[in-house]
Amino acid sequence: MATERLMSPDTLPAEIDQAGNALRPSRIEEYIGQRELIERLSIAIEAGQQRSEPMEHVLLHGPPGLGKTTLAHVIANEMGSKVHATSGPALARGTDLVATLTRLEANDVLFIDEIHRLPVAVEEFIYPAMEDFRIDVTIDSGLHAQTVQIKCKPFTLIGATTRAGLLSSPLRSRFGLVHHLRYYENDDLLRILLRSAGILGMRTPCETSMLLIASRSRGTPRIANRLLRRVRDYADVRASGEVSVAVVEQALSLEGIDELGMDELDRAYLGTIASTYSGGPVGLEAVAATMNQDVGTLEDVVEPFLLQNGFLARTKRGRMLTKAAADHLGVKAPAIGDDALFE
Repeated sequence: MATERLMSPDTLPAEIDQAGNALRPSRIEEYIGQRELIERLSIAIEAGQQRSEPMEHVLLHGPPGLGKTTLAHVIANEMGSKVHATSGPALARGTDLVATLTRLEANDVLFIDEIHRLPVAVEEFIYPAMEDFRIDVTIDSGLHAQTVQIKCKPFTLIGATTRAGLLSSPLRSRFGLVHHLRYYENDDLLRILLRSAGILGMRTPCETSMLLIASRSRGTPRIANRLLRRVRDYADVRASGEVSVAVVEQALSLEGIDELGMDELDRAYLGTIASTYSGGPVGLEAVAATMNQDVGTLEDVVEPFLLQNGFLARTKRGRMLTKAAADHLGVKAPAIGDDALFE
């Protein structure tokens, strides 16, 4: 099975430095969706500008593909500064963070993706930097140890994570703005797709066609734009550039995406539980072994969509198909007893 899923909310290797970046909004008025967050950020940015100081540190958490990285660039553009992007795993040692912090100019944005994966030792360096814009560096050890303070220029830290629960309390408490990004409604995805279609130079598509793409995008702009590019390719080659409902249906069918937004891996996962384990309950490890898939891949990439949309039940005894999943697969739903309550 392909390791790069079209329906994955994560950035695919082929999309790095690709045209996908051109679809990102650069100003806050261009950003679609997440209205409450945009209002909070607009106020924080304007307040910082009025006081000639960087805006408060921001923690963005939620599923991948919802615009956390894009927001970091939007904030920097609004503040007239630069984004310095890194990730928790990349900052393996305190010296890595010190080198990054000393490169920042006044009011720059430091974006740390997967911030929950920062090592504890590195967190100790970031606390004084966030609070007082200084770095405490210990030189030598033992009786000769001494702490030297290095000033860094005022900056805004934007942390992004898909697992806010793994953040340490001391780190989380140092963010002034904390916000959970939610999945997008189809109306907002439609607006995003129409904007992207214009940027890509597509022949003006009908809203019904774009709404069909939106409905299969799992509430995720990154997936919506990815599907749009695949539909554009199909339309250019097979339909003279016309993006009709029929063309969208054909393009998505070719990619193995059904009317519920499921792809081959989703259906294989549900089908394994249905055929091999009679609909469940069954442990995730057993399903992974049967499919020859990694447990983490199934738990982090496949299951969230199925759980959110009511296709999968996670019970005390294991995973079970729901009636909706059984109906979609055309199999009999397993009986859920009183002892199979949700976790």
